[in-house]
Amino acid sequence: MNIAFAFKNFEPSDHLKSYAKRRFEKLGRFLPKAENVELSVNLAVDKFRHKAEVQLAADNMNLSAVEQSEDMYATVDLVLDKLEVQLKKQVEKMKEKRRAMRNVPDVFSYHTVGEGRERTIVGIDKFVPKPMHMDEAALQLEHKEDDEFLVFLNAENQRVNVIYRRKNGDFGVIDPGQ
Repeated sequence: MNIAFAFKNFEPSDHLKSYAKRRFEKLGRFLPKAENVELSVNLAVDKFRHKAEVQLAADNMNLSAVEQSEDMYATVDLVLDKLEVQLKKQVEKMKEKRRAMRNVPDVFSYHTVGEGRERTIVGIDKFVPKPMHMDEAALQLEHKEDDEFLVFLNAENQRVNVIYRRKNGDFGVIDPGQ
């Protein structure tokens, strides 16, 4: 992690520099590739107000936080806490996105060409099934007259399920189980 400090309207002590550097280096534990992270820390003093502006730039995220108080050490801690919350939230979003991409089923479309010919696959559609309860899925399929089935992520057991319309008008559910 590359940390760049800028100071405005005051000369920082060596203790403040080392304290801030030590505190901000702790953000590296939340990032998988901490060596690609640029952290810009701007510390300023205006009369009695101590202000800290921090900008974090990583591979696919840009975060920033601003805090002020009457003590520079407290300001560093406050801005660090704020940035840490943002970073945890971003990392969790990225993990959720990766998990969702692993569960993306492939849908194959095929059609027959003439009599006695083999079926061929003509396309692949990728989609992320929406998490919903079985009742919601049944309602959604009921409102779609032209659809015969609906693929959804069962909110109760976190598995991909298929709800389909039976010939008698009722619904059936395919749950792969585990």
